[in-house]
Amino acid sequence: MAKKKNSEPNNGLIAENRQARYNYAVEDTLEAGIMLLGSEVKSLRTGQANIAESYASVEDAELWLINGHIASYVQAKTFGHEERRKRKLLVSKRELSRLWQATARDGMTIVPLKMYFNEKGIAKLLIGVAKGKKKADKRETEAKRDWNRQKQRLLKQSV
Repeated sequence: MAKKKNSEPNNGLIAENRQARYNYAVEDTLEAGIMLLGSEVKSLRTGQANIAESYASVEDAELWLINGHIASYVQAKTFGHEERRKRKLLVSKRELSRLWQATARDGMTIVPLKMYFNEKGIAKLLIGVAKGKKKADKRETEAKRDWNRQKQRLLKQSV
């Protein structure tokens, strides 16, 4: 039997939270596993997920993804799932305690950045430990980005 190629169309990015890096200053990132039901995995394989309004929280010594949307899978009629249920995130005890310290003591937020399938086909969530930006910080970031774009154009024209 022939082996599957790694360039499968289902491999890779499922959902991305593009607003997270605009609204938060991400200081550290961490890869976490997600506990999913079968119908949720099938739905993710079709790319029907949204993590834009979601966040992660440490509750009862466990890490949870809250308000993450995974659309219902039509073919899983009776064995479906709730679209916005809490999903447990899998991290080590050391990482969990570090995340708890960051949120409880330092006033940080745990923000999901990307949801993807790794090279083994397992669903993973890239989470970031971040601090919220103020309006002035957002403007400053935008100005830096615009200046870098303009600088690249000027360099391209001079060459």
